[in-house]
Amino acid sequence: MSLYRSFARFFPPPQYMTLPSVGVDVSDSSLKYMRFTPSHGKEGGAQLRAWGDIPLVPGIVEDGSVVNAAELTKQLQDVRKKVGVPYIRMSLPEKHAYVFETTIDKNASSEEMRGLLEFKLQENVPLSPREALFDYEIVENSGEDAHCVVVTVYGKSTVSEYYDACTAAGFVPLSFEVEAQAIARAVASKREQGSTMVVDFGERHVGVGVVHNNVLVYTYTSDVGGRSLSDAMREVLGDTDEHELTRIKNEHGLRGTYKNKSVRLALVKVIEKLTDELESHIQYWNDKEHGRDERAVAEVVLCGGGANLAGLPEYLAKTLSVPVRRGNVWEGAFSVEEFVPPIDQRHAYGYATTIGLALAGITPFSPS
Repeated sequence: MSLYRSFARFFPPPQYMTLPSVGVDVSDSSLKYMRFTPSHGKEGGAQLRAWGDIPLVPGIVEDGSVVNAAELTKQLQDVRKKVGVPYIRMSLPEKHAYVFETTIDKNASSEEMRGLLEFKLQENVPLSPREALFDYEIVENSGEDAHCVVVTVYGKSTVSEYYDACTAAGFVPLSFEVEAQAIARAVASKREQGSTMVVDFGERHVGVGVVHNNVLVYTYTSDVGGRSLSDAMREVLGDTDEHELTRIKNEHGLRGTYKNKSVRLALVKVIEKLTDELESHIQYWNDKEHGRDERAVAEVVLCGGGANLAGLPEYLAKTLSVPVRRGNVWEGAFSVEEFVPPIDQRHAYGYATTIGLALAGITPFSPS
C-alpha cells in the first residue's frame, strides 16, 4: 500500500508505465538506499545495482519528523548522484501512521469509496480530513454486499516534509509507504492461512506490523530498541564501546554464554518488556478477529539490526507460543543460493525496508 493515489491529487508525477526508481528508508540515525533492475534470466527476480547506508547526525530527523530539511536534502542529493535515476520510493515513519480497517459497499465507485472513507476518518484517527492524506486497499470481501478495506493515514505535514526534501534533491517521488508494508514485501511469506507479525528491531524503536494477504492491517511502535539494550549493558559493564557491545549482543546475547552472567540478565530485562508488548498486541489482534484462524497471527518475522541478538528468536517463540524466525530479506528479490549479495547477513537485516521499497520499483508502475 502506498500513499501515491492521495498525494498525486496534489503533486502528480509523469505518467509512464515503468519508472526505474530507488528505494530510500530514512530513520533518525541513517539513510539507506537501494536500487534493483529486473533480471532477464530464466527465474526472473531482481539485480542489485546500487546500495548504501549514510549515517545521519542527531538533529536531522527526530522521532520520524524532519527537523533539518536542508541537511536531509543534501544527503538525498548525494544519493541522486550515486544511483543515476530521478525517481524515488520512500518509507514514512510508522510512529506517525494510522491504520484501520472498515467495510465499504462493494458497489461503490472509486470516487464514492474515497468519499465514504474520508467520512470514516473522523471516527478512526485524530486528524480532520483537511489535515490528512490517506490511501486504501481492498483486502477481501467481508460479505455479499461489502468489501473489507484497510486505510492508511498520515498527516499532510508529515508527508510534505519528506516530499519537499525529495523534490529539492531533484527526485520525483512515486510512492510513500509505511515501513512495515515495505518490509512485508521483502520478508513476509505468502501464507494460505493466518497473518504474519513483522518486527523491525531498530536502534531507537521497534516497528511492529501485522500483515494479512500481503497487506498491512495493523501497526504499532515500541520505544524499546537496540539503544535500550546498550544502555542496559553499560549499567553492568560501564563505559564500553558500542562496537564491543554489538559484538557481545550478536555472539552471546540471550544465550548466557558471556563471562559476565549479569549481562544476560540486563538484556532479558529489556527483552521482557518488548515481549510483553508483542504478546499484548498479538492477543489484541487475535481477540479482535473473534477466533477466525485464517486471520490470527501465525508467525513472527524479525528484521532490523536488533534481529542479530543471539537467542532472540528462540526466546520470543517460547514466550509468544508462535513460530519466530529471522526474515530472509532477499526472499522477494533473488535466491541467495544462486547469487551471493554484497551485504553480509548481519547488516542485511537492517536493509529490509529499503529492499521492500526497491522491489516496488521493478514492477510496472500504475497510479490506479
